[in-house]
Amino acid sequence: QVQLEESGGGLVQAGESLRLSCAAAGSICRFNTMGWARQAPGKQRELVATITSGGSTNYADSVKGRFTISRDNAKNATYLQMRSLKPEDTAVYYCRCSNTYDGTVYYWGRGTLVTVSS
Repeated sequence: QVQLEESGGGLVQAGESLRLSCAAAGSICRFNTMGWARQAPGKQRELVATITSGGSTNYADSVKGRFTISRDNAKNATYLQMRSLKPEDTAVYYCRCSNTYDGTVYYWGRGTLVTVSS
């Protein structure tokens, strides 16, 4: 059973925007931290944004001011609004669900590809 399913990836030009969505199944993610990570070719996976069930957010320096994470607990979903995209934002973006207190990752999504052309 797929616990996290991403959507919204695609090909955009530099400077454009894109919104990713992640739908969660089950209740555990609703009460814990949701986040987005990305992995570019040949690079390690990088956590770019997280949001707790209460709405507290954190961002990687590389996306601060350009990306916004949000969630809708009623829909059990999280979103990543990406603005002013750069070619270096090109990566597979993964949704994840983790324990708010000890960081244990419960689930990863399968990923959605974002390609930013220059």
